[in-house]
Amino acid sequence: MHESDGFDPFDGQEDLRKVDVQLREDKGRLRVLPRVQPLFAIPPRPRRPPAVRLVPGQWVRWQLNYRFSSAAGVRGWSYWLDTFNIAYGPVKADVFLSPPTVLVDEQGPVR
Repeated sequence: MHESDGFDPFDGQEDLRKVDVQLREDKGRLRVLPRVQPLFAIPPRPRRPPAVRLVPGQWVRWQLNYRFSSAAGVRGWSYWLDTFNIAYGPVKADVFLSPPTVLVDEQGPVR
């Protein structure tokens, strides 16, 4: 879902190379690690947490935020928040309405 379309849900598939999350399956687990882009927009934060490894039926909610200013500093700051909800294996359709198995809050200060 995207703010630009009112967070209307949609069903679709993306080429994994276009998604800002590294996903790798290994020995019955799914390794999940969001890519941080663009690097110049990262608010100060401690070292990034390690990748999450999910077993079938588990899911992770990972949140990252960013901040931007105009190149000349003429306009104020703008902000964006990415929230990745990723489930591994067969899960119920309403899985993301329950608390996540793993929550990674990687948000930094935006001021």
